[in-house]
Amino acid sequence: MAAPMRNVLRMLRYQKSLLTPYAAVSPQDIGDLNLSKEKFLYKWKHQVPDLSHVSPHTLAGILKKTLLYDEGDIVAIEKPYGVPVHGGPGMGISIADALPVLRQALKTGRLYLVHRLDKETTGVMLLAKSEDMARQLHNLFRLRKVIKRYWVLSMGIPPHEEGIIDIPIKETSVTAQGRPHYRMVCVPEYSEETKLFVRKKRQSTDAQVAITNFRVLDSYGSCALVECQPETGVKHQIRSHMAYALGCPILGDHKYSNYNKLAPQQLPAGMLERLGIQQPKARYLPMHLHARQVILPDFRDGRNLYFTARLPHFFTRNMKRLKVKVPKKLK
Repeated sequence: MAAPMRNVLRMLRYQKSLLTPYAAVSPQDIGDLNLSKEKFLYKWKHQVPDLSHVSPHTLAGILKKTLLYDEGDIVAIEKPYGVPVHGGPGMGISIADALPVLRQALKTGRLYLVHRLDKETTGVMLLAKSEDMARQLHNLFRLRKVIKRYWVLSMGIPPHEEGIIDIPIKETSVTAQGRPHYRMVCVPEYSEETKLFVRKKRQSTDAQVAITNFRVLDSYGSCALVECQPETGVKHQIRSHMAYALGCPILGDHKYSNYNKLAPQQLPAGMLERLGIQQPKARYLPMHLHARQVILPDFRDGRNLYFTARLPHFFTRNMKRLKVKVPKKLK
């Protein structure tokens, strides 16, 4: 009976650990939070700090200390890596979870989410302090009037220094480990110009129009720093266009690195050498997709409103290793 009882106790302890969503943090005023003493900052996993189980107080402290803009009814934050905008089962802490604490720190009545970024995307994210401003910003995003510029590190160099990708995208499934996974793939329209590489006319009525402007900012070896400016807002648009339209998947984007399967990204030998890793470790590279800038045209007294976020540490560190630089005029 002793052995089965130990197994039962072990199982209960495991279940209890699953019910603890956040790391224990003593309640304290957010202004007094000393992030340098937070243990998670020293637990680097896959080149980025694991924030998935920090408390709402701790995440709000990070957002407060890296605040980009706080004027009128608009707040701009730097979204950290690995934190989803909305929570859910198994998602851990989210930006939405930290907003009530951040609202108190900013001494405002409420904060509204007006758009979203993927969990693995870093950079500029806008919030609104009033329902009216939230409606205005949401409409601007919906009507595609907001200018969004993303910076990515690519595996491979695009064949042209700049251009426009105008290829529809649709969701498809790929099976891995016996279960389906969903991702967005490019679906070229059938025409006289494309019939050589589109085998037959496809029924792509469920595909969404997707347009991305791109330009190469710098490159070295098998890597490039590319600026992408999407005109549309299709799910995973930049990731799909970089991988399937340009043939240059984003560094660390393992979901979009192979067309017919899900597998870790296979890096060229030169990139592995400069990063100082072997191929099996490439699976731990974070995705290098950063929301660099958001522009609201003619928004305030007829002037554009700019919000710019610096590159995260892992991004700049890997750029240095790969000998890719930000052009001086864009620093």
